[in-house]
Amino acid sequence: MLTKKIAIDGPSGAGKSTIAKLLAQSMGYTYIDTGAMYRAVALYCITKGVEPENSDQVEALLEDIEIDIRYENGIQQIFLLGENVSEKIRTPQMSLGASNVSKHKKVREKLTAMQRELANKYNVIMDGRDIATTVLPDSDVAIFLTADVKARAKRRYDELTAKGENVTFEEVLSDMELRDKNDSTRENSPLKQAENAILVDTTNLTLENSVLAIQNIINKKLR
Repeated sequence: MLTKKIAIDGPSGAGKSTIAKLLAQSMGYTYIDTGAMYRAVALYCITKGVEPENSDQVEALLEDIEIDIRYENGIQQIFLLGENVSEKIRTPQMSLGASNVSKHKKVREKLTAMQRELANKYNVIMDGRDIATTVLPDSDVAIFLTADVKARAKRRYDELTAKGENVTFEEVLSDMELRDKNDSTRENSPLKQAENAILVDTTNLTLENSVLAIQNIINKKLR
C-alpha cells in the first residue's frame, strides 16, 4: 500500500506536536510524535542511573528498551517496557534528556527504523527534528515550523505551569536555548530546514491560524 507522508520539523516549542495532532485528527491520518520516543529513551536511561550524554552507556542499554505507540481515543500514548509513560516524559528534564540521547548515532538508527516502519503502514503526520531531512526524505509534504525562541519559551512555560510544574520562565528559556544549540549542532542528523520544506513562522500567529496556514499548504501539495 502506498501511504502518504507529511513531515513537520522545527525547534522545541514551535507548536509542532499540537498542530500535527489537530491536522491528523481532521485528515484521518496517524500522528507520530517522534520526540516522545526520544524522551522515553532518556527516561529509561535516567531511571537506570545513566547520563543521557554518555554515548557508550546509553547505547549499551538500547537492546533492553522497548517502545510501543498505542492510541487511546485517538490520542497517542507512549509505552516503555509495557508502562504508559506519556505523562512522565513531559518534563523539562526529559526534554533536555531527549536532546542529549538524540545525539547518539545508534539511538537515532534504532528510532528512525521504527518511525519508517510506521510510515510504511499508515498515512502519517510525523513531527520531530529530522523528519524531512533524514527519517522521511520522500515525504509528500515537508514543513519547517519555527518561532522566536522567547515566544516558544513562553508557550512551553504556560504549558508546564498549567500542569502544576514549579518552573520559572527564565529556566524554561535557558533550557530551550540549550536544546536549540544541541539540536542544531549535533553530528548525527542535526536540526535544519530540508531543501523541499516550506517555512512557517508562528511567532505572531494564533494556534488556529497556524493550523489553517499549514492545512492550506498540505491541500495544495496533495492535489
